Amino acid sequence: MTDEALVDRMALPRPDVTASEAADILLTHYGLSGTLSELGSQQDRNYRLDTEDGRYVLKICHAAYATEELEAQNAAIHHLRAKADAPRVPNVIASTEGQEIVSVSVREQDYQVRLLEYLEGEGLTHRAYLAPASVAALGALCARLAEALADFTHPGLDRSLQWDLRRAGPVAVQLLSSITDSVARDRIAKTMVMAVRRIQPLAPSLRLQAVHHDVTGDNVVSRPDVHGRPVPDGVIDFGDIIRGWLVGDLAVTCASLLHQADGDPFYILPAVKAYHEIYPLTEGELKALWPLIVARAVILVASGEQQIAIDPDNDYVRGNLEGDRRIFHTAMSVPFELMEAAILKAAGLDIARADTTDWQPLLPDIDPAAIAYVDLGVQSPHFSDGNWLTTDMDWRLLARAATETGAAATRYGEYRLSRTGLHHAKAQATYALHMDICLAAGSIVAAPFAGRITWYDQHLVLTGADMKLHIDGIELSVDDGSEVAAGQALGTVSGETSSLGGLRLQLCSIAGFEPPLFSTPQQAGAWSALCPSPSVLLGPGADAPKPETAALLELRQAHFASPQKNYYAHPPQIERGWKEHLFDVEGRAYLDMVNNVTILGHGHPRMAEAIGQQWLMLNTNSRFHYAAVAEFSESLASLAPDGLDAVFLVNSGSEANDLALRLAWAHSGRRNMVCLLEGYHGWSVASDAVSTSIADNPQALTTRPDWVHAVVSPNTYRGPFRGPESTADYLGTVMPVLEAIDAKGEGLAGFIAESVYGNAGGIPLPDGYLTEVYRQVRERGGLCIADEVQVGYGRLGHYFWGFEQQGVVPDIITIAKGMGDGHPLGAVITTKEIAASLEKEGYFFSSAGGSPVSCVAGMTVLDVMAEERLQDNAREVGDHLKGRLAALIDRYPIVGAVHGMGLYLGLELVRDRVTLEPASEETAAICDRLLELGVIMQPTGDHLNVLKIKPPLCLSQQSADFFVDMLEKVLQEGW
Repeated sequence: MTDEALVDRMALPRPDVTASEAADILLTHYGLSGTLSELGSQQDRNYRLDTEDGRYVLKICHAAYATEELEAQNAAIHHLRAKADAPRVPNVIASTEGQEIVSVSVREQDYQVRLLEYLEGEGLTHRAYLAPASVAALGALCARLAEALADFTHPGLDRSLQWDLRRAGPVAVQLLSSITDSVARDRIAKTMVMAVRRIQPLAPSLRLQAVHHDVTGDNVVSRPDVHGRPVPDGVIDFGDIIRGWLVGDLAVTCASLLHQADGDPFYILPAVKAYHEIYPLTEGELKALWPLIVARAVILVASGEQQIAIDPDNDYVRGNLEGDRRIFHTAMSVPFELMEAAILKAAGLDIARADTTDWQPLLPDIDPAAIAYVDLGVQSPHFSDGNWLTTDMDWRLLARAATETGAAATRYGEYRLSRTGLHHAKAQATYALHMDICLAAGSIVAAPFAGRITWYDQHLVLTGADMKLHIDGIELSVDDGSEVAAGQALGTVSGETSSLGGLRLQLCSIAGFEPPLFSTPQQAGAWSALCPSPSVLLGPGADAPKPETAALLELRQAHFASPQKNYYAHPPQIERGWKEHLFDVEGRAYLDMVNNVTILGHGHPRMAEAIGQQWLMLNTNSRFHYAAVAEFSESLASLAPDGLDAVFLVNSGSEANDLALRLAWAHSGRRNMVCLLEGYHGWSVASDAVSTSIADNPQALTTRPDWVHAVVSPNTYRGPFRGPESTADYLGTVMPVLEAIDAKGEGLAGFIAESVYGNAGGIPLPDGYLTEVYRQVRERGGLCIADEVQVGYGRLGHYFWGFEQQGVVPDIITIAKGMGDGHPLGAVITTKEIAASLEKEGYFFSSAGGSPVSCVAGMTVLDVMAEERLQDNAREVGDHLKGRLAALIDRYPIVGAVHGMGLYLGLELVRDRVTLEPASEETAAICDRLLELGVIMQPTGDHLNVLKIKPPLCLSQQSADFFVDMLEKVLQEGW
């Protein structure tokens, strides 16, 4: 029962002290004056004072609080400030008379005031999203604080406090009286009863010590890491410090995190893990943690409702109440047993499993070895071209297998591709917690263990000592409510004689609860502890093999040479693609916004069919005579401007650019090449030599051979000359380089550049730039090479070739990437005269370049592009996408500009729109957050601050909108 003092305190409004009266207190007792601003508080009145010498917090509390309690707060602060490894805490400022606590009267009301240093840093409550690293940092901060307070004692710690979780039940009863909504009141009351019932048996084993008991987003301050994510490192407001349950301190912190959890209670687990690693909890404390979090959620929402009734003008409480309600709803969204299992797993503890030693066969007439298990996973050969989205596809495959074999079953623990949804910010529930078996109707179903029968809505539950078996699809032969022995017949598989029937089986250890059939990948570990595999009933084939993502990544890193990097520090294992979507082995769908290689989209059936048919007939090298090489070469030549009718076929963009450089050297008889700074053209010796992007090679500017002459890149956004009228200025940087080459008398071989500034995110070159550069190069006998590997081939939507935007015709065109839709294919298109120049050095040959399979792949790409109007789609969807991206500029200061056209776009992120300081670290973090939300995106540019948007050309408007929606979600909520 709550004592009278506590009940009185719970009914107190904030002290009625105005800013003017607070200013008088500060001047009279501390000799300070400055600008005052009110800070939020539940029952105190707090003001921040800004002076020329520093900032302070004036805390005003009711005289009902014993001075000894305030002394305990101050003593705790002094204790922590004396410890080198403790979190940052504010200093206590004494009055001019040397007092740390001052008694004052305001309009005949007695109060106690204190002055503290204002601890600089950002709070966390206003953040709609905290990255897992920030969540873990908050848990670590809570642990460090508790560890530092472990040896702190003070008489003022033993006090009555409504937030003390040891008193949660009685306090809730008192608070509930103020809630007028009877439905809400009853739900809150029932929730507290359930929480208390789970806490009570564990309470005697829970450790007691001094705890802050309010390490929440409101009461911590943080500093940003290099990515701009908040890392909490300081603690304020010791108003709730008590001698209480150690694990209760963590429960308060975790409950506050549910405010930002977006309905996902597993969001707290990084904090639990980080806390446990620093200040280990006992098994009993870990089991008590979630019930205590639920109890805290009840007290938060009930206290907020009561405080609003007492103090309706308290905007701080009113603003927090909606968040408190979210905390409560999230806390109640899952069973207690699930979160206990998840917390124990996060702490590295094993979860006890049911004893199945004496279990009997479920299907005594069926040989387990005769059951065929159907692969319904992400890599299943049964799926292609999106057929997994067909209604009841899993059942159709299961029935077909059963028809062929007599009995077939799905697998437990399989990440079902059919459960994957497109355009979802959250991972879908793909992990199967049950099994379906298709077998002969009339087959006997027996009880694997002794238990009690419950029958409702054609659903059977067999409740044993520590496990429940859920069965659908059975004709019951025993009575509802009866007790059955292990091995006793329960009934038969439903269905007509000589037909197939279906059983659905699921084990679950939670009493009185109907478990979900599927769980999300994140929750699969905890759910599988509560809903174990039925393989003990059917044999080991019932379990799907577990993904080995981490082991495969280690294998890759052990043998795949380290310069070949992978996206993301913790990459998903992608094993399937379809259109503009990618799927990992856990069934998570991602929108692919970076893959300009698969121009048609992933898994196109026409490509698979064409390549497969050609492979079965012939695949050899281009020295042989076959139709495909002639037909494909003709098709490519027809796409180029008149006169460019000689085609070389190679395997990649690097090879294409390397060959283009060789052609320029051979035709001109010279070596010197002009290129652009910040450009990228490939990895071969020659193509790398003209690549000057420091993002791709940090040593690029200091390791170029003497025949490479890089000129200032005409970046009209962040270059030395800006805007569309900068053509003459950029041309002015080219002429001195050309004149220096002239002065040496060595002559010029050529000029190579992307027709659109692709490496910076698709910035168009200023109008007339290539016209004049090409003219100057040709006057010197050099050749002009248009690198269209990234930007050409219809990707720009408005133009097939990037050089068309500049109104020029190059001497050599290089292409690759999308022209093979993922098949290694590249090409060089030039004039017959230039091509013939290479014969001075002998003939050219590429073993796989121009092979029958490569040519068929290339022709199929062109056919599908025409039939599916993919260049038109790039223009239409690209214009829509660019418009939506451009609208972000007005709403988010970090968005500096949108570059490009069609489906080659770049979103440039900056810290300052005047200085254009690149937001490089923020861009990397934004890409990581987008991955969480189901979007694949990577940065580009020399500063890695540009989102390079180059998806498959089949991108739908719905997908484009999903991308922008997710990007805006990140910009709104944080990363």
